[in-house]
Amino acid sequence: MMRWSRRLALAALGFALAGPALAQDTPARPKKLVIGLLPTESAPTVMRLNEPLRAYLQETLHLPVEVVVGANYAATSEALRFGRIDIAYLGPVTYILQSKHAGLQPFARPSHPGVGPTFQATIIVPADSKAQKLTDLKGGEIAFGDPASTSGTWVPRWQLLHEGLISERDYKLRVLGAHDAVALAVANGKVAAGGLSKPVFNRLIKEGKIDAAKVRILQDSPPIPEYMWTFRDGLDPAFKEEVRKAFIEVKDPAALAVFRAEAFIPAVDADVDRVRQWIAAIQAVSAQTAWKPGEAPAAQ
Repeated sequence: MMRWSRRLALAALGFALAGPALAQDTPARPKKLVIGLLPTESAPTVMRLNEPLRAYLQETLHLPVEVVVGANYAATSEALRFGRIDIAYLGPVTYILQSKHAGLQPFARPSHPGVGPTFQATIIVPADSKAQKLTDLKGGEIAFGDPASTSGTWVPRWQLLHEGLISERDYKLRVLGAHDAVALAVANGKVAAGGLSKPVFNRLIKEGKIDAAKVRILQDSPPIPEYMWTFRDGLDPAFKEEVRKAFIEVKDPAALAVFRAEAFIPAVDADVDRVRQWIAAIQAVSAQTAWKPGEAPAAQ
């Protein structure tokens, strides 16, 4: 009996000593929510457009909310992968490429009136361009955004590939880093064409940042699965549910406005399978080019 009691005492002591270590391994509700956003435009513009959502989340979650805009798409996704930010708004390509290396979890995506959770890319040309179809761009220089951008690089490249045009073989690829930079380059006649997000293009026209008389759309893309709000790995499950609920239940028109959304709806990994097919098509011909998809060219 004495031996059994001694064993129980030692076991209790072991649990007591292990307690602090176990507690340290258990995720806790963070004292601040850090949101990562892609630099689709200049950082000040991205911050300004997303301020209503930041304020809504701060009020709803009852904790400080900080917005961080990455220097480029890779910087934002890497920050999420290594836990420097808690959630990020990732395009399908950025999410697909980064989820190969980390346990990321999509949880919400915007849905739009009439089209649901989709958007489009577009390829534009100067208004006086002689091009009437994508094949007319052969031999020219075409501008794109960030190398990891879905609508700013990958989908326009897939559109061109679908018409038989391969970068660095049939056209010169020029990386400009952001959608607004692409639109400006086309409007100013610096390139033969440019690929970018159609919603961003429309807003640039509406805000007068691009002269509508200087550009025209050559071809829109098929519907693209929308960007997804994504959790980093290791975040407290109870807190993730708080955040998920805050997004799904948002009704504030100002918070939804930048996303042109009527609501956020649940998101899962399979939502971007269509983009995986487009990535595979581009990667299948990448060996024929001097530039590998997802990387910046050696010189610009």
